[in-house]
Amino acid sequence: MRFLTWLLTNAVALSAAAWLLDGIRFTPRNAELADKILPLLVVAAILGTVTAIIKPVLKLLALPLIILTLGLFLLVINAAMLLLTDEIADLLDIGFRVTGFWPAVGGAIVITVVTWAVDSLIGSDT
Repeated sequence: MRFLTWLLTNAVALSAAAWLLDGIRFTPRNAELADKILPLLVVAAILGTVTAIIKPVLKLLALPLIILTLGLFLLVINAAMLLLTDEIADLLDIGFRVTGFWPAVGGAIVITVVTWAVDSLIGSDT
């Protein structure tokens, strides 16, 4: 149940970022809503996996910069996770695209805020 909640939270956050920002696009080949849900869940799983595996290593390596910037460097790390998700989704031909660094930073902010809001609404188990 926790995995499903985590996956749906990531999917909602990604769709909000794609809806709010011009630099993040989610365009699967088919236009039907039912055909967009599975690719969105795959991208959400990719983002969650990348964040779970690579982000802790980057946070450890960048700890001096995180401390020096009072935590603002975490936005850069989150943007890098979103850009890496874009590259993996591009390799899998899913239809998720982040057009650059600044849209990735904006997307990281939106994803963080939406994830926090959804977790507070449904009651996160973490």
